[in-house]
Amino acid sequence: MTMLSYSQLMASLANFATEIQALIDELGLQLLTEADHIALRVNSNETAEALSQAFAEQGTVISNNIINGRPILIIALNTPIQLGAFEIACVELPFPSKPYPQEGWEHIELVLPQAAQNCEQLTAQLLQLSPKLHNVFADQTEIKFKASSPSSAAERLANPTIAFKKGDVCIKVHPHRIETIIASEQQG
Repeated sequence: MTMLSYSQLMASLANFATEIQALIDELGLQLLTEADHIALRVNSNETAEALSQAFAEQGTVISNNIINGRPILIIALNTPIQLGAFEIACVELPFPSKPYPQEGWEHIELVLPQAAQNCEQLTAQLLQLSPKLHNVFADQTEIKFKASSPSSAAERLANPTIAFKKGDVCIKVHPHRIETIIASEQQG
């Protein structure tokens, strides 16, 4: 089995950008113009270690936390990744918790800068932004959604998240930038 390399990952960005933009258009989320991070999925600790070293050469690890029982690194890049219209400054690198159907880019996280404290408030704000989401939230499309409030033990700021998944592509929306969440952990 060959290991996913940094160069393979970067070469796949253009295709991922096309898939992400198609999902943004389908969801009606074009008004969300800030993507705070991009995440990938890997199936082995060896791949995660190799990619963490490669990304660390491109920036700085600003968070290394155990979330939902596994290490998740956030790397602030020296030069943002250009993904379509988005400039993305951080990469999320979770160590594997289960095997994934495919390795590589899995989702981006968009910021809806509102004061949502829970998933219900965030859902209401998203419905105001995009009436197209009524059908998604009513399970009337092939797009799946999941509401969650992931957090680390040190997190002090609520950051509810709604994930929209179609095929192998996922877009998550939350109210606070990842850097803001990390800063809240360090104030602990």
